[in-house]
Amino acid sequence: MDNLLVVSHSPHVLGKNTVRRTMLDVIIALIPAFVAGILVFGYRAAVITVISVVSCVVFEWLWNKILKKPASVGDLSAIVTGMLLAFNVPVTLPLWMVVIGAFFAIIIVKQFFGGLGHNFMNPALAARAFLLASWALAMTTWVAPHTAVPLWNTADVVTSATPLAAYAGAEGTVTQLPSYLDLFLGNVGGCIGETSALAILIGGIYLLARKVIKLRIPLTYLATVALGTWMFAGSDGLFSGDALYQILAGGVMLGAFFMATDYTTTPYTPMGQIIFGIGCGVITVLIRVWGGYPEGCSYSILLMNIVTPLIDRVTAPKRYGASKKRKEAKA
Repeated sequence: MDNLLVVSHSPHVLGKNTVRRTMLDVIIALIPAFVAGILVFGYRAAVITVISVVSCVVFEWLWNKILKKPASVGDLSAIVTGMLLAFNVPVTLPLWMVVIGAFFAIIIVKQFFGGLGHNFMNPALAARAFLLASWALAMTTWVAPHTAVPLWNTADVVTSATPLAAYAGAEGTVTQLPSYLDLFLGNVGGCIGETSALAILIGGIYLLARKVIKLRIPLTYLATVALGTWMFAGSDGLFSGDALYQILAGGVMLGAFFMATDYTTTPYTPMGQIIFGIGCGVITVLIRVWGGYPEGCSYSILLMNIVTPLIDRVTAPKRYGASKKRKEAKA
């Protein structure tokens, strides 16, 4: 009687991965980009990141406290959102705007839709888009690398063009553009966490090694951007664009590894992930080549976030033995 077989309903397999463990891996993977941001833009990059993280954590804690919900700050997702939000803004952004961006990301995008796992778009990218629409000048004020930026008064800082903006206005004159090495190391203007391709690659490799993300979305996203910009982004006609420059410049590397791979807002099927990555790449190319904005990464991911449920529905595997009438009734 002591060796009775206990039978229970599925699932029967308990994995070691938890939300907290996954978020901790993402935080660890973001540390190289955080360090690179401080080295390139100075101590203010660290201040913005800390304020963004603390604001996200406080807003999530207050929301749960006011609505008498179980505390969720322990899953570390608010910290990840805060870091990604900070990495998507310029170092010159006023600190109060960072707090507003954190409020929008946590309360409007995440908690209004039910919290972690229920938001339909990436909170950090949605907050970036909100800040860009509300304070376009502040969100597009860039400084050259290794320029001292005061903590409070950033109005008198000498501005600099981003590599993508320089590429769009350079008309093929390579002497006006940063070198590939500068792009790879991060010695260029831009958002805090997007400039160093090396730091992002280190973090991306860590996530792949820990099996937190799959290679499908980053690979298809980057490959589509490379192919599309090589075909259409050149000043000398078709097939004259600098694909490597387009990959290293801007936020496409950060987006491909850290935001386009978000579990909640991206497809769960392998084919769906490939479609998602290609879609992000196509929209990025459209915006960069024919749009009035030199970047396009954030909007491409947000737009594909919106169609993720449709992609999941189309690419979901068919159940063996299900009747056709039943499938049509559900559809």
